[in-house]
Amino acid sequence: HQHTFLLKGVTGSGKTEVYLDVIKEVLDKGQKVLFMVPEITLIAPMAQRLLSRFSNVAIYHSALSQGERLDQYHMILNNQASIILSTRSGVFLPIQNLGLIIMDEEHDRSYVQVEHVTYDAKHIAMLRSKYHSIPLVLGSATPSVVSLYKAISKTYTL
Repeated sequence: HQHTFLLKGVTGSGKTEVYLDVIKEVLDKGQKVLFMVPEITLIAPMAQRLLSRFSNVAIYHSALSQGERLDQYHMILNNQASIILSTRSGVFLPIQNLGLIIMDEEHDRSYVQVEHVTYDAKHIAMLRSKYHSIPLVLGSATPSVVSLYKAISKTYTL
């Protein structure tokens, strides 16, 4: 069901290991995972971690060429990707049988698009979490004040 979790831990404390364990549980149920990072520079190291444990990882971000982006999009559309690793724009991808959304570095302002069409990927991730009735994991060493408040007031599970 829909619930938001805040995973707080200093850098190097093992947040990624927690993500990988939870991803495995979701994949074992035959569902898909959307894993979001705030910056394109974080895609490569996270892709390496994911590909060391899982196959069928699609990578989607704005620095891909149009052809690469189309290939990844078709992979997602044709149910060939179990894990979709993306920056903020990935929150709009048409992922079938979505079982979990992870938003790493949830405090990062890069999740908010300010040019062209303005949107906050965290807000949209929450809407998708409710719509699909699935968990949302927000991870950070330095959570936003709003997320910390929601965890303390038990709206989120810390």
